[in-house]
Amino acid sequence: MQICMLSVHTCPLAALGGKKTGGMNVYVRDLAIEFARRGHFVEVFTRSQDACAPRVSHELGPNCRVVHIPAGPETPLSTDEVYDYLDQFTAGVLGYARRHGRSYEVIHSHYWLSGLVARKLRAVWGAPIVQMFHTLGRMKNEVYEFTGELASETRIRAEAEIMAFSDAIVAASPLEKSQMVIQYGASPQRIAIIPLAVDHRRFRPIPQDEAKAHIGLPTDKRLVLYVGRIEPLKGVDTLLLAMRRVFEAWPRCRKRLCLAIIGGDVKAPREQLSKEMIRLQDLSRELGMAHLTAFLGRRNQDALPDYYSAADVVVIPSHYESFGLVALEAMSCGTPVIASRVGGLTFTVVEGVTGYQVPNGDDQAMADRILRVLQDDELRRRLGEQALELAACYRWPDVAARLERLFRAVMEGKKQEKVALSA
Repeated sequence: MQICMLSVHTCPLAALGGKKTGGMNVYVRDLAIEFARRGHFVEVFTRSQDACAPRVSHELGPNCRVVHIPAGPETPLSTDEVYDYLDQFTAGVLGYARRHGRSYEVIHSHYWLSGLVARKLRAVWGAPIVQMFHTLGRMKNEVYEFTGELASETRIRAEAEIMAFSDAIVAASPLEKSQMVIQYGASPQRIAIIPLAVDHRRFRPIPQDEAKAHIGLPTDKRLVLYVGRIEPLKGVDTLLLAMRRVFEAWPRCRKRLCLAIIGGDVKAPREQLSKEMIRLQDLSRELGMAHLTAFLGRRNQDALPDYYSAADVVVIPSHYESFGLVALEAMSCGTPVIASRVGGLTFTVVEGVTGYQVPNGDDQAMADRILRVLQDDELRRRLGEQALELAACYRWPDVAARLERLFRAVMEGKKQEKVALSA
């Protein structure tokens, strides 16, 4: 199968933890690798953000290429800014395909910007579109009170259009499917529920003392861990407030417990840091927790298993997650997870089995659950074992096989449509 994957606004090779790098990058990268491993030819098209980077990268292995298409200035841009260069991006993809004699049997587009490009490519190539959104604008707007950020009307209107013209849509959970149907009027018959997966070769349990040694943490230290982007939607301020409650309720743990926050850029001068990073660092100081909180910045994915395995608990305080891949990564390392009761996290984090769910934005409930896990070694061990067992169900070969069946179904549908039109 010849597969065109579109990830217009963010590159699957980018370092994780940045403003626009997270679970979607991991999904596109690992899925492309798995498809190539299964004998398909995959090219992932993304907007070039660095003029010095190679136009075509073979980093993901044989039969799998990442193609950087110049569209607008070759620097990082916001999604709203990228929108203005979609025609240029589309022309670049079409030009690349012509020059290299490429033809594709299916277009797998990610995020709303890619969906708009996919429609124009389909008009030329005739290949069907299988769309995945990863996040939805209307759902982000429902948590505006927590984030102060609104998705644009342009985005919301585009999402509705994409749901109407795509040949098939992939939802990461039953909840996301219902959100598309209720919030956007999408046809449920064209939405397939296929979850994300985790790379179990990378994310595996490491003995805790060994993992602590790898990251430079003393063996007598206890670790609460956050991994993800640094933006209001992720609710890291709720975690900071919860940890203050933890330290107040368990004062003798202050010398033995720390909070590590992985994500964002911490090496730049303060005036160049993101507004959210500055806000969180200031809040940490105001709460008297500056010496108890480590803002670690971005970390390579290969380093994350050590952090997950060293941690006593991973906390995901997000106000909205369509799936929440960090939960699966942590669970695959045998670490319990405490997460907000939102989106896909309500399916991956099983209450009292792999960790706990807490009401969105409730730092008191979050603190209570963190204390429960930290203070009960047997509970923490049991949750970790059960988390590992559940995470084993989310495998890339299974996800790729389900997507292959979906691709073949839409490809067959397109063939039948052509026959009907020519009759």
